[in-house]
Amino acid sequence: MQNLKIKKIGHEVIQYEIKALKNLKKYINESFAKIVRTILNCKDGKIIISGVGKSGIIGRKWAATFSSTGTPSFFLDASDASHGDMGQITSKDIVVLISNSGQSNELKNIIQYASRNKNIKLIGITSKKDSVLFKNSDVSYLMPSIKEAGPENIVPTSSTTAQLALGDAIAIACMRYKNFTKFDFKKIHPSGTLSVKLKTVADLMSTGKKLPFVNQNIKMKKALKIINDKKLGMLLVRKKNGDTVGIITDGDLKRIAQKHTKFSDLEIYKVMKKKPITVNQDTLAASALATMNLKKITSLCVHKNNKEKKTIGIIHMHDILKANIN
Repeated sequence: MQNLKIKKIGHEVIQYEIKALKNLKKYINESFAKIVRTILNCKDGKIIISGVGKSGIIGRKWAATFSSTGTPSFFLDASDASHGDMGQITSKDIVVLISNSGQSNELKNIIQYASRNKNIKLIGITSKKDSVLFKNSDVSYLMPSIKEAGPENIVPTSSTTAQLALGDAIAIACMRYKNFTKFDFKKIHPSGTLSVKLKTVADLMSTGKKLPFVNQNIKMKKALKIINDKKLGMLLVRKKNGDTVGIITDGDLKRIAQKHTKFSDLEIYKVMKKKPITVNQDTLAASALATMNLKKITSLCVHKNNKEKKTIGIIHMHDILKANIN
């Protein structure tokens, strides 16, 4: 087969699927809005997705997308449902069945189970208005008539593309109405690439007893011992009221020792760097790293809310790089 013919087939398939999506766009109607409202009103239950064959595969994607965007959901295999897994459906749940024909035998048991329990909301997604699924759903959504991309209209291609897009549209609509942010996304994707990028200073900073606080009147002899014990390569200088007024690093100490013959008796406030740079605990770690690079320093003080003089942590460049943020 010539390359030109192969490419032509590829273009035709994509064009079929583009057409399917264009048709679907016209069907984002009141039924779509009703599905979203129904899911948003599910406060104590879960969204259970089921389907057969290729629609079942799409259903798994729906469930994964819903769960990852703040709408608890899982996929229920229709065959397993008929052999005991129906017990996973509770009266507070919403069941979403996806079937192009709406007549699949494997789904009929779930339809009957939901019909007997009036507290279970059934959402049916099908392209056949006269189907069992459409007629017995609390919320019925009619997919547009779609021509499949494969020969003789027998291979689920364009139809499953449309089903996939519909699920994404519903999930994102719910996500926006719930005000689900990137930080909420981070909480349920702790190992994901995006989660790493969204790590804040608070996620990585040193706190509590690890912080090397010293009084501004402390002498260098004692300061040296503390900086060695804390092992952060720096000291935070504060007044009696707890305000941070300065910072001094081990590099600073070495330079000061070379200049002053009576180094041990020096009071730290006389040689410290005043007004240390501080960032809010909600600052992205990547942004803190950029600040360090710009200022040519290796650590930053961390504060909460607008209390810039009340240091609650220290973020070091090594902590950020160790978290694979750059």
